[in-house]
Amino acid sequence: MLKDHLERPLSSLRISVIDACNFRCTYCMPVDKYGENYKFLPKNKLLTFSEIIRLIKVFVKLGVKKIKITGGEPLLRANICDFISSLSKIPGIEDISLTTNGYLLADKAQLLKEAGLHRVTISLDSLQPHNFQKIIGRKYSLEKVLQGISAAEQAQLFPIKINVVLIKNYNDKEILDIVKYFKKQHYAIRFIEYMDVGNVNGWQMQQVVTSKEILQKIEEEYPLVAHGLEYGEVADRYFHKDGIGEVNFISSVTKPFCSSCVRARVSAEGKLYTCLFATEGHDLKCLLNESDDEVHKYLSNIWKNRSDRYSEERSSTTKKNKVEMYHIGG
Repeated sequence: MLKDHLERPLSSLRISVIDACNFRCTYCMPVDKYGENYKFLPKNKLLTFSEIIRLIKVFVKLGVKKIKITGGEPLLRANICDFISSLSKIPGIEDISLTTNGYLLADKAQLLKEAGLHRVTISLDSLQPHNFQKIIGRKYSLEKVLQGISAAEQAQLFPIKINVVLIKNYNDKEILDIVKYFKKQHYAIRFIEYMDVGNVNGWQMQQVVTSKEILQKIEEEYPLVAHGLEYGEVADRYFHKDGIGEVNFISSVTKPFCSSCVRARVSAEGKLYTCLFATEGHDLKCLLNESDDEVHKYLSNIWKNRSDRYSEERSSTTKKNKVEMYHIGG
């Protein structure tokens, strides 16, 4: 089994199919004082789906079993269902999921399921229309995202994971409302500590609502039973004591899980990142003229030498100019 310098295997791959997004979330792509200044990749710079499929086949030979499709907003990429259909035919892949903001999901959920998508993760940080628009930086309808979530439920894209990034003085008063709304079978709410990803969100530790604080708040009204954090996963899992619904906590700031990180990330233009907080990526697109054996050897060498553990070193590191989250899909 292929392992990195810290004995971590490679079993999960996050593939960004597009860097563009229709939202401007405050923690990922905040609008600057001049309006916004994001220059996305032109279509001819994106990896083609055939190139992505080829890379994935090599990653599977290296041990990858789980594929997460990300963006930007992946549902903005044309013919995404055709891509998933091709992906689902690759032997050795056990799990195919997609992360989305949900805005375009209502019309595509059933098609995604039929194409071979197993499950979906939806980012939703507020159930209050005004607050929702403030966080996403757009005058878009919250109802359209909720319709997308309902469509995912009807298509049985289970489990449906709802990602909630909590930021003090933004949405931290909504914890119990969110838990109540999504307390149902086949749903897992995932509260995520606000992280210092990228360089533009102005992150400060004082803005972080810790998982411990969130858990204490929830248990004032909803008794939970701990399931724990499994190796290779990022979320501490809790189940409602009555057996209906699940609440997760992703504690990258206060409880780093670097020691069990088994994820690689490939950006939309074909750069491999071995950490969410990486500064530079490894160019894979230039390798596509080589044989699969050469690509396999190159990827293997990168992973064997991987030693990233940014979250564990956060307080002492001086690393700057990290890759932006929207560019590699979080």
